[in-house]
Amino acid sequence: MRPNIVLFGDSITEQSFRSGGWGASLADTYSRKADVLVRGYGGYNTRWALFLLHHLFPLDSAKPPVAATIFFGANDAALLGRNSERQHVPVEEYKENLRKIVNHLKECSPTMLIVLITPPPIDEEGRMAYARATYSEKAMTLPERTNEMAGVYARGCVELAEELGLRSVSLWSKMQETDGWQKKYLRDGLHLTPEGNAVVFQELVRVFNEAWLSAAEMPYDFPHHSEIDGKNPEKAFQQKCL
Repeated sequence: MRPNIVLFGDSITEQSFRSGGWGASLADTYSRKADVLVRGYGGYNTRWALFLLHHLFPLDSAKPPVAATIFFGANDAALLGRNSERQHVPVEEYKENLRKIVNHLKECSPTMLIVLITPPPIDEEGRMAYARATYSEKAMTLPERTNEMAGVYARGCVELAEELGLRSVSLWSKMQETDGWQKKYLRDGLHLTPEGNAVVFQELVRVFNEAWLSAAEMPYDFPHHSEIDGKNPEKAFQQKCL
């Protein structure tokens, strides 16, 4: 049976199988080697994600994932007193919630490869422009997220990964290494463009390769067509399937 790689997160994960999405690119990379499963929930923060753990990752599963990405923080970092304040989770609670998610996954499988992904940077002007275009006169007058606050949560995510000995992707830092990242990587000040999705994909492939989950080194689930003898096809399937 092919192993599963589960992508667990908010809307940036939920949208990752759209055209050009980072999840779709991962599924293509691991085609016939691992099944990439999307478990993304738009608008969710880590507090709400805790309610999903036993449903998505049952402790008695006979086939726990071989790897999982945990990609939350963009909603946790929503500002108090602004339009999205009901999504706000204090940064220390955010870190503790991530710890609980990791501990649950480790209880499912001690060998699971777990990768924490930080929230992306925020283009505040882009968020405001999106709100005006979408909601007109009902649009917010102040940004509901700031890049400074997203950075606080990103640093908390990386710190926790280091404390727990996990691998992480600092998307907040990586994207800001590129000039013009605001429009290049973010389509509405928060969610990703195809180029932004490519950054997530490339960083995850790098981390997976540095660990022990390189697609190039994994076997196909069934014989490659070049291994099948047209006159004696049974031989290839006997060798592979047994």
